[in-house]
Amino acid sequence: MIAFTVNGSQVECSHETKKLIAYLRDDLRLTSVKEGCGEGACGTCMVLIDGKATKACVPTISKLGGKSVLTVEGLSDREKEVYTYCFAAAGAVQCGFCIPGMVISAKALLDKNLTPTRMEVKAAIRGNICRCTGYVKIEDAILKAAEFLREGTQIPEKEFTGKL
Repeated sequence: MIAFTVNGSQVECSHETKKLIAYLRDDLRLTSVKEGCGEGACGTCMVLIDGKATKACVPTISKLGGKSVLTVEGLSDREKEVYTYCFAAAGAVQCGFCIPGMVISAKALLDKNLTPTRMEVKAAIRGNICRCTGYVKIEDAILKAAEFLREGTQIPEKEFTGKL
């Protein structure tokens, strides 16, 4: 039985050869972790393992003993608000399939550096493929999220007028 932590909760799994992505999606029902390619090429399944951005389709459960795994569902409420707002405000979301992986890659960067350059952002998301928006708006969203997190900026409230 392999014991590790997922989003702050202790878990155990006896299937040592099972891929982490299958355990997260099928057993824990954490659906932010998307399966795009299943072979470590696209980044849609990105999670943090002990703070490092890792593609969940690569490691097996046997490699996770004592480690900590974080998915988008495990982000703090503040982080969820900031990433949601910044990605929407930048127009960085179209189909949305790649976004959880992009957010995890952004978090890995911003946890270490709240003043990244655009080149550092590009490097942080180099393992993530987006097939819709391209990358400029995603980079803009990550830079804006860094600003919000660094400066403690509150998310602007929009009043719903009932008009679309």
